[in-house]
Amino acid sequence: MKRHVTPAIALLMGLSFHAAAADYPERDITNVVVWSAGGGTDVANRVVSAEMNAFLPRRINVVNKPGGVAGSIGMSHVSNQPADGYTLAGLSESNVAAAVQGGWENTFDSWYPFIIGGSPDLISVGSNSSYTTLEELVEAASSGDVTIKAAAGGSGSVHHLNLLAFEKGTGADLNFIPYPGSAPGQNAAITGEVSVVITSLAEQQQLIAADRLRPLAVLTDSSVDIEGTGEIPSAFDSYPQLKEYLPIRQTIGFAVRDDAPEEVKETLEQAFEQALETDAVKQWAEDNYFQLSGKTGEEASEEFSRLESLFSWTLYDLESASINPEELNIPRP
Repeated sequence: MKRHVTPAIALLMGLSFHAAAADYPERDITNVVVWSAGGGTDVANRVVSAEMNAFLPRRINVVNKPGGVAGSIGMSHVSNQPADGYTLAGLSESNVAAAVQGGWENTFDSWYPFIIGGSPDLISVGSNSSYTTLEELVEAASSGDVTIKAAAGGSGSVHHLNLLAFEKGTGADLNFIPYPGSAPGQNAAITGEVSVVITSLAEQQQLIAADRLRPLAVLTDSSVDIEGTGEIPSAFDSYPQLKEYLPIRQTIGFAVRDDAPEEVKETLEQAFEQALETDAVKQWAEDNYFQLSGKTGEEASEEFSRLESLFSWTLYDLESASINPEELNIPRP
């Protein structure tokens, strides 16, 4: 039998919920990273969550729930939890394409995001690869004589989108192999399971320093210099037509459900802002070629909305989306 809730009971329930939010957090918070352990989203969330713990009365514990389409399994899990701020979603720009790829039914305005920052993408090969330059790779991938497997995170990730844009701008034809995150994709390139990997500099830099990955180019309009490795050229130097499609930049952070109480959002914002000012976070960002952002609330939502438009329509125009963005009211960028 359906229970009838009187206005008085509803008022009491609302007051109780407001009181609970005012005391937030009374227990530990769980940050569910929707990509695999060891990847850029995972590491950034673990570093920042650890520093936020110093400014909260309870801890933020980070767990991983990868899988699905563009992180849809983890996002669905968090969105199905109560909107009380005790379950966060560790996200990246790659998740904004979940809706047009049929991964879940919500668009990104269902989140209230906090942006940590990001790092530029590299196209690299294993250290034992026969490809020593970007030109050699593109020539081989354009000949049609060989099948070159490429890892670029999960389907719909920023790395996948950069791979599609790279193919479009160079004429290369790469066989995309999806992985549940950057770390397993990078390992696949190291072991020779795939020939090419596109992930961020922050994620690759230790593997490059250990001579396990060989960077061929950075997918931005300027080169980067890595201490101990030297300058990594811009892919635009050899293929200026890439400017029509790139750069598409990484945006990593976390989010709470948009319908969470304002007191919860304010508490998280204060701890987040303080965490980004700590020496530990600043040093980590410097060491890992990671540019900090710190955007929250409306400003962060606007950035993710722009990315959702860009990713959704780019994937649709490249015939890699199953749903027309118009059907989801996602405007063209």
